[in-house]
Amino acid sequence: MTIPYIGAQEYFPGIGRIPFEGRDSDNPLAFKVYDANKKIGDKTMAEHLRFAVCYWHSFCNAGHDPFGPGTRNYPWDAAGVPLARAEAKLDAAFEFFTKLGVPYYCFHDIDMAPDADDIGEYENNLKHLVALAKQRQQATGVKLLWGTANLFSHPRYMNGASTNPDFAVVARAAVQVKAALDATVELGGENYVFWGGREGYACLHNTDMKRELEHFARFLTMARDYGRSIGFNGVFLIEPKPMEPMKHQYDFDSATVAGFLQKHGLDRDFKLNIEANHATLSGHTFEHDLQVASDHGLLGSIDANRGNAQNGWDTDQFPTDLYDTVGAMLVVLRQGGLAPGGLNFDAKVRRESTDAQDLFMAHIGGMDAFARGLEVAHALLNASPWEQWRAQRYASFDSGAGQDFANGQLGLADLHALAVKSGEPVKLSGHQEQYENLLNQYLLRR
Repeated sequence: MTIPYIGAQEYFPGIGRIPFEGRDSDNPLAFKVYDANKKIGDKTMAEHLRFAVCYWHSFCNAGHDPFGPGTRNYPWDAAGVPLARAEAKLDAAFEFFTKLGVPYYCFHDIDMAPDADDIGEYENNLKHLVALAKQRQQATGVKLLWGTANLFSHPRYMNGASTNPDFAVVARAAVQVKAALDATVELGGENYVFWGGREGYACLHNTDMKRELEHFARFLTMARDYGRSIGFNGVFLIEPKPMEPMKHQYDFDSATVAGFLQKHGLDRDFKLNIEANHATLSGHTFEHDLQVASDHGLLGSIDANRGNAQNGWDTDQFPTDLYDTVGAMLVVLRQGGLAPGGLNFDAKVRRESTDAQDLFMAHIGGMDAFARGLEVAHALLNASPWEQWRAQRYASFDSGAGQDFANGQLGLADLHALAVKSGEPVKLSGHQEQYENLLNQYLLRR
């Protein structure tokens, strides 16, 4: 077994490389389903799932919420000056990545490096940490799934970043995007993400929405052009979210973003990074927003988490619902996979979870849930009548007049004549319960 990376200090003592022990294991620090090298079809689980750990929730969030400060005391925050704390956090992160055995990680610029209002200081801080991260990647083999810039936390972005009504703020946002793109290229990142954050409005009385959306498209076009000019050949991703922190955000859901990208000619370079909790906040299921993105040819990557059905905000819990993971993997497998995207755990341990092992157990649970979702989805698509049933439901469009309609060879008058000739249609059952029972049957199989 490969010895996990450990820097000058071990931040997770007593925890070694997380092993796969199978379904009969009672070890909370072992995988029960996720076996990285197990073949599912023509790929291993690791190749299908492409798991990534997020830097922000895992190493920057100490459990604070709107009603109180953090509850976790991170040992990497014990160092003196901000730059030293960032270096310690980097070592802790790579120790965690390698002990967990994930192939990828993701970060915002100011997750990794200390922020600064002075542009030169900010850029130097990020360059310094990127140089260290590159060394850690070379030492461990862990890669960057995607980078991004935090354009929502600083007070300057209270009215948005690229959609801000003040041009000076738009220009300042470009500083961070340029730096984050430079960092992504330097670290070999396979994607680059835009999360709108505050790209939206709080009140329409003082908002020129049309103008802000045009500025949003212009900014994304400039970022794409710069990225390509410095050698970024990966995928640009937009992450839909309907609200929070803004009342209304311009990247509301998959359908909204797909239309926006196509309108502005950005759909060849940009795809969507779908988050489960954001989909449910927009009134959809996780599977729905994935399917809409995939149907547009724009499903690029996934933020793997879940919300709380009783709470109307972004709780970012680790995914444990097997129905969700099966549904997600059905969409992913039908489109042939996620690469170069992956499954990033944009999720945080609960405020009440304060032990170091809690972070491991949360990721283990999420990885096992998606591994089981992969197994079941693959079996449904390849060893069950699931897809045959779906095809049969639309069989009337595969020949005769139905096929002519689908091919655009009939007019409305033709449909009228056919309906008059055929009379009242026979009701055809959707057999929803049959599908649900089959899914349960495969979930229960070993």
